[in-house]
Amino acid sequence: MVCMNRNGGPEQLLADCQLRAVVDLFTHRWDLVVLAALHDGPHRRGALHERVGGLSDKSLTETLRRLLQAGLIQRQRFGQRPPRVDYALTALGGSLVDGPVRELGRWIHENGDALLAAQERNDSAASDFEHEDNGSAQ
Repeated sequence: MVCMNRNGGPEQLLADCQLRAVVDLFTHRWDLVVLAALHDGPHRRGALHERVGGLSDKSLTETLRRLLQAGLIQRQRFGQRPPRVDYALTALGGSLVDGPVRELGRWIHENGDALLAAQERNDSAASDFEHEDNGSAQ
C-alpha cells in the first residue's frame, strides 16, 4: 500500500500518512461504535457506556482519548456541581459518520448475512484444514 506525497507521487506507507490515519480508526474495535453512538447528539460518559454496551471502562477511556486526539469528538465541561462533561461529534467526526461510516453500514445491511454465512463455512473448512495438518504431521 502506498500514499501520495505532496507532489502526487507514491511514497511508502508512512506513520504520518493520511490513509493510514483513517485506517487506524477502522482497526480500533470501539472507535466507530462510539462515533455512531454520538451521532444523535451529545452524551455523558455514563450514557455512552450504557448505549454502546460490551466495552470496559478502560476501553471507553482509551477510545474517547483517541477520538479527542483525532479531532473527531469534543469534550464540553459544565461548571456545575456535581461536574458534568458531555461528549459530542465535531464537524469532522460528523462528516465521517455521515459519509464513509453510513456507507459501510449500508454495505453491512446488504451483505452482512452473506458475510456471516461465508465465515461459518470457512470456519468449518479451517477446522478441517487444521485436522488435516495435524494428521499429516504425525
